[in-house]
Amino acid sequence: MTDIAPIGVIGAGAWGTALAQMLASDGADVILWAFESEVAEMINSDHRNSSYLPSAELAPSIQATDQLSGLEPCDITLAVTPAQNLGTVLTQLACTPRDLVLCSKGIEAGTGRLMNEVARDACPESDIAVLSGPTFAHEVAAGLPTAVTLACGGGRAQWDRLSPAIARRAFRPYYSDDLTGAEIGGAIKNVLAIACGVVDGLKLGQNARAALIARGYAEMLRFGESLGAEAETLAGLCGLGDLVLTCSSTSSRNFSLGKALGEGQNVADLMAERRTVAEGAHTAPVLAQLAQDRAIAMPIVDAVHSILEGAPPRDVVASLLARPLRAEQENHA
Repeated sequence: MTDIAPIGVIGAGAWGTALAQMLASDGADVILWAFESEVAEMINSDHRNSSYLPSAELAPSIQATDQLSGLEPCDITLAVTPAQNLGTVLTQLACTPRDLVLCSKGIEAGTGRLMNEVARDACPESDIAVLSGPTFAHEVAAGLPTAVTLACGGGRAQWDRLSPAIARRAFRPYYSDDLTGAEIGGAIKNVLAIACGVVDGLKLGQNARAALIARGYAEMLRFGESLGAEAETLAGLCGLGDLVLTCSSTSSRNFSLGKALGEGQNVADLMAERRTVAEGAHTAPVLAQLAQDRAIAMPIVDAVHSILEGAPPRDVVASLLARPLRAEQENHA
């Protein structure tokens, strides 16, 4: 496809590699930036990323590089670095793309900024979009049917550029112009997935997990609407859809982290031994602080923060169950 500019992907972890494979599934040229030179070499020589996505045989039209300058030919670039590293990586780009699609889910520690705010400061000349939804990397790489929200800060004109470039037979984006809603859903569901994992690790049953998803979704709505997100966005793929998926399977890094915590493992040991990032562990403290600053009741988020700080999970759950009874739809429930 020599007459079409390649699509760039920043980050060769599981999700970045899966997106690169999805984009290359129809023969499109993809340039994939890897932080580790050995990962780039492996992808180019073996057409595999055994470090992060060993199940996938990668398309030959994926070219990996460990140099950010290698992304200069790309008009469209997907940023798939860990959320806490996004700003640092983007400021190192020699040439910013016309369309920068954010695929990292989280809130920046220390500043409380959403990823689109981080990206706008780092790449003011790029049109920013957010891709988010219920997506396990190994399923996307395998070509299994997936639907996502593609929120375009540049409106319909940007959507008209991006949607045909990103959509594939089994990968279906839906349009939104609500960047805040798309990001809030993706960030908060990671924290709630840790909570659901804790419930699973404590063997508290399916009833408890379903209740936690529903009450967690209420927290997501309260927080999102306070920042100007639309309730309809949070009820869609990037909010409720992603929440249900992530809270239901050990394929979720955040759920598996919570499960291990519920089973009694030490948080410091778990974080130290993980090569991949459970973004919810980084998002929980900043989200809890933002909620406190805005006087938004988020007891489940607060509970996850407490557990990550070392509080015994069973004691934290007991405190949640002992909270005063109130109306289900009360604003500060």
